[in-house]
Amino acid sequence: MIEQIYNYFTIDMLYYWVNLGVLPFWLILIFFPTSSLCRYFVSSIFPFIILSGAYFFLLYKSYLSSYDFDSNFSLYLGIDNIKELFSNKNFLMMFWIHFISINLFTGGWIVKDSQKFMINKFLLSIPLIILYLIGPIGLLVYWLIRIFYAKNISLYD
Repeated sequence: MIEQIYNYFTIDMLYYWVNLGVLPFWLILIFFPTSSLCRYFVSSIFPFIILSGAYFFLLYKSYLSSYDFDSNFSLYLGIDNIKELFSNKNFLMMFWIHFISINLFTGGWIVKDSQKFMINKFLLSIPLIILYLIGPIGLLVYWLIRIFYAKNISLYD
């Protein structure tokens, strides 16, 4: 049975499952940010346990296929080295899970932080959608909205 699971979850299949798996979390963040479902299910450690499991599985699968983990450190040497790393599906998938995890964590933080300032949930959906699609620009949009609601600029809050 473990062999069947191992053979089923190819890199391509893992990519589809990870992408489909985070959609419910994002839909809850966008449409139900103040619900207890969001607080206990999305803004907790639960989605990160699932994503970490996918990451560990990918690391294990990469280890079995003799992936050269030392080559990951070459990404700091120049943009051409990053291009070479991204040509490897294992590294690309590791990066993608990393990216999705950070975006989801940031979305959960935005929802928790917005509750301190009682930001309208319809207005909150704009930076969350942008964060899901574009990443850091969504965080910037939230910060601009937050300045308006908080009525001050604080870089250390």
